[in-house]
Amino acid sequence: MIYLKLFWSFFQIGLFSIGGGYAAMPLIQNQVVDINQWLTMQEFVDIVSISQMTPGPIAINAATFVGTRVTGLAGALAATAGCVLPSCIIVLTLAYFYYKYQGATLIKGILQGLRPAVVAMIASAGFSILCLALFGNGQLIFPIGQVDWWAAAIFALCFLVLRKWKVNPILVMSGAGVAGILIYRIL
Repeated sequence: MIYLKLFWSFFQIGLFSIGGGYAAMPLIQNQVVDINQWLTMQEFVDIVSISQMTPGPIAINAATFVGTRVTGLAGALAATAGCVLPSCIIVLTLAYFYYKYQGATLIKGILQGLRPAVVAMIASAGFSILCLALFGNGQLIFPIGQVDWWAAAIFALCFLVLRKWKVNPILVMSGAGVAGILIYRIL
C-alpha cells in the first residue's frame, strides 16, 4: 500500500508542477513534509540541495530519494514512475494540440497567463528555503536575534557572484559547499 501512496503522491506532483522543477518545490514540500511526513523540513532542504547538484530534474531526483528513504528500491521506482507518468501523458497530448492549433490566440493567451503563476511558485519555494537557511524556519517569521549570519554571508556572496560576474552555478554551489564545510564543521 505504501508503494501506491508514493506513486500517487508523486503522480500529483508530476501532474500539477507546471513550469518545471522549481515550480514543483512547494508541491513536493506539501506532499513529502506536510501531508505524509516522510521527511522533515531540514531533510527537504537537503534534498533540494542534493537535487541541484545531481543530474536530472529536481522532482525526479526528489522522488527517487524519498522513495528510497521510505521503502528502498521498489519505493524509488514507484515514486519516480508516479512523477514521470503525468509528464509523458501531458507532453504527448499538448504536443499534438500545440502543433494542430499553434497559431490560435487562445493558446498564446493561456501560455502568457501561466507565466506569472510559475514565477510566483518559484519565488514562494525560494523564499521558504531562504527563511530556513537564515532564520531556522520556513515561515514568515523573522527573528533577527536568530539569524545565521554565516548563512547570510554565503547567500549574499553567492548572489553577488551569480548576478555580477555570471559565474557557472555549479562552481558557485561547490564553493558554497566548501564554505559550509569550513564554517560549520571545522571552525
